[in-house]
Amino acid sequence: MVTDAPAPLPAQARLRDVAQAAGVSLATASKALNGKNEVNASTRQRVQEAADRLGFVPNTLVQAMLQGRSGTVGLITNDLDGRFAMPILMGAEDAFGAGKMSVFLCDAREDAIREQYHLTALLGRRVDGIIVVGSNTDQRPPLAARIPIPVVYAYAPSTDPGDAAVIVDERRGGAMAVEHLIATGRRRIAHISGDVSYTAARDRAAGALAACEDAGLTMVGPVRYGTWTEAWGRAATPAVLADRADAILCGSDQIARGVLDALRDASVSVPDQVAVASFDNWEPMIAGTRPSLTSMDMQLGLIGKRAAERLFEILSGTETHSGIEKLIPRLVVRGSTVAGA
Repeated sequence: MVTDAPAPLPAQARLRDVAQAAGVSLATASKALNGKNEVNASTRQRVQEAADRLGFVPNTLVQAMLQGRSGTVGLITNDLDGRFAMPILMGAEDAFGAGKMSVFLCDAREDAIREQYHLTALLGRRVDGIIVVGSNTDQRPPLAARIPIPVVYAYAPSTDPGDAAVIVDERRGGAMAVEHLIATGRRRIAHISGDVSYTAARDRAAGALAACEDAGLTMVGPVRYGTWTEAWGRAATPAVLADRADAILCGSDQIARGVLDALRDASVSVPDQVAVASFDNWEPMIAGTRPSLTSMDMQLGLIGKRAAERLFEILSGTETHSGIEKLIPRLVVRGSTVAGA
């Protein structure tokens, strides 16, 4: 039995085909598609239209080689399974995908030797640059001295203030949370936070205290530092209630869940009697809270995206920001501070 042979696949258009269709030389077509200044606007448009019409797909690997680049970047994290690292990595990957870059992801697992191994491997692959993602906001040692490619730190800066870094403004977040509580009519604001050894805990508290002072208020009681757990939130709440607080700012969503449990057990209405706000806007924690939890979103995805953009800018020589760049967090208002929100 004779069957029809499958139709041959159409040949992929070549740069030579584009040049012929546009009526220009091969060199002019190449310059036009690569954005070279030597080609005038009308010729560039004619070449681009011909490329679109023929479905021409440039060989990005060849382009990268001609530019002296590999078209790849490295991402090093110390907390691949953590709740902070993944949103940052996803934001960075989105930006890299838009720039047609391939990504090598490495998890150092808080091990300096493993991190050095990954660094050596990435340099061996001739990556164009590296993003280092912190597992918390504490400063970390620089990746290494005299790395021949650009490095951008995300979420946690290096101890060298001259290194490129994109972080969240934790102090501003603390101030914004208190300003919101004051705007809802609260005047007796208490703060229950996590481990005082964490930079994030201290910075959030500093911002909250400053906002209280700017409003002519004194925070109720001392900042109550403890652990980043629901259990600590429950344990610390009775003392705050004894101080007659009408608002509780929690250092994290986990702490806030414990606070909400303790307030419910004490028959305290939220937000009518006591308002509750927190930090991180972490979906697994805020899901199912009663009432829904007002929280500061720390813009983790945007941190990753901006870190990737800065790496692109450094590689292209268009960087306008040096050193540490701070992003403003976003307040997400829900029912724990505004009834019905």
